[in-house]
Amino acid sequence: MEKGKKRRREEEEEEIEAKNSDADHSLSLGKNLSFSDTLMALRIMRAQFPQIDKVAIQPFILQSQLYSSVKDRTQVDRELESLRREKAVRVFKLNTGQDDHGIMFLDDYIKEIEHVVKRIEKRKQGDLEVFKWFKVHVIESKLESSIEHQELCSLLSLGGRVKDEHISLLINAGLITRQLIDPTMYWFAIPNIGSILKGLSQGRKELLSLLNRRRYREMMLAALEKKRLRFSPLDMRFHLRDLIGSGHLKTAHTPTGMVVRVSKE
Repeated sequence: MEKGKKRRREEEEEEIEAKNSDADHSLSLGKNLSFSDTLMALRIMRAQFPQIDKVAIQPFILQSQLYSSVKDRTQVDRELESLRREKAVRVFKLNTGQDDHGIMFLDDYIKEIEHVVKRIEKRKQGDLEVFKWFKVHVIESKLESSIEHQELCSLLSLGGRVKDEHISLLINAGLITRQLIDPTMYWFAIPNIGSILKGLSQGRKELLSLLNRRRYREMMLAALEKKRLRFSPLDMRFHLRDLIGSGHLKTAHTPTGMVVRVSKE
């Protein structure tokens, strides 16, 4: 009896602590930040981002995952656009071969840039001033997911004299990547994400293949969540939210629990 009371008290304390942590995080995002279903979903998924061995990266959320949590896609798009304009989040185009977008809270993205600078500083690989210019003049004013070469140079020049090696340093650091169709355009990028995106693509295939081999191309959610993917560093929950949100999988309530099944093509 006493054990039960103690456990309940611990759970209540954990809940209060989590709420306080959320409140602190929302305050750090800016005073004018509007609370929304999309913001709440982003914060939950940020907190549940899987621990990844050997790759240090700040949590990111896929736009498809938001669609699995907030059913109204128009609402998600509208609220996400508002969060982007309020400089709460950055939205990145991902090179996974689909129309994938990754979302990262701005303060997490700034931490990511700082980690990159520390690594390059250790190797003594160039003029680090460009990262300060990038953070202060580019990130603050350019909120879209891409930028044209001349505009990038123009914004960087607010910090100092821009050279070709400065642009090369930003590319090598993984903060921008050249667009294949137009080499004068760059995508903003998340550093160190390459191996994770490879795992994302492989994990999608692995999970769909697993379900397609089942008799009715379906499986109980509880049993599926216990399975581990061999080819992805991301966990099952991350992939389920992605594939449900993108429409590749769907869920259904049954008398024995929630079922996940492959959507009919």
